[in-house]
Amino acid sequence: MSLNIIVLAKQVPDTRNVGKDAMKEDGTVNRAALPAIFNPEDLNALEQALKLKDMYPGTKVTLLTMGPARAAEIIREGLYRGADDGVVLSDRAFAGSDTLATSYALSAAVKKIGNYDLIIGGRQAIDGDTAQVGPQIAEKLGLPQVTYAEEILKAENGKVTVKRRIEAGVETVEAPYPLVVTVNGSADECRPRNAKAVMKYKRAAVPSEVAADEAKKAFVEARPYLQIGEWNTETVEADLAQCGLSGSPTKVKSIQNVVFTAKEARTVENTDAALEDLIVELIANHTIG
Repeated sequence: MSLNIIVLAKQVPDTRNVGKDAMKEDGTVNRAALPAIFNPEDLNALEQALKLKDMYPGTKVTLLTMGPARAAEIIREGLYRGADDGVVLSDRAFAGSDTLATSYALSAAVKKIGNYDLIIGGRQAIDGDTAQVGPQIAEKLGLPQVTYAEEILKAENGKVTVKRRIEAGVETVEAPYPLVVTVNGSADECRPRNAKAVMKYKRAAVPSEVAADEAKKAFVEARPYLQIGEWNTETVEADLAQCGLSGSPTKVKSIQNVVFTAKEARTVENTDAALEDLIVELIANHTIG
């Protein structure tokens, strides 16, 4: 038995380096001002897909991301770790999308890919922290969904068994596929890059990345395994009214930079008794515990 798995991944700004230029005046993220990274929980999702690929030979893992052409770096990172191929959904019409418009565009791309058993993504992206896109995609596609997944245990006989990490503890559930699963950061970390895969796919690119260089373009076109799909609104037959800012009812009213400063400082003696007293105090005032 083999599976066809789509992994939803996002290139996000590194929120550990947020500065005064992180937001534009219209309330959207100024992505050009921040380093871009692979969304952490999407890496956890990718690892779950790759584990299923290890369990079920012949399984195909396809990465899907939405963003500018440079988001192809996310696809390359997936290929380095064991994914089979990927698609970048890229069009100016997608700019400024909130979760509703994003889920619409991604669901249209999923329909275009077709023939899938599982759609796996991270619980949420660190540039929004909404945890809405995965469930919205499931609703738009009319699929069952399992959220807060910590481990996908098996996928057999038309059912997927998933261990979930929830507030009250851990539960194991079964659901029929095709199915959408969103994965917690508490799931296993993604495996590292494979050196041979890096050498094989380091020149993989979407067409717009090599369009200005005829030599690179010819090199990629001669090697199908280096060709990353690049789709736009026309490719996925998207309704422009539901894309980008026009399809995004969420509006940012205002932005504030909040800087935390210490109101007081205290020196604690380096003794077991002093540290124990400090811990008791912090628990009593609900700072910890």
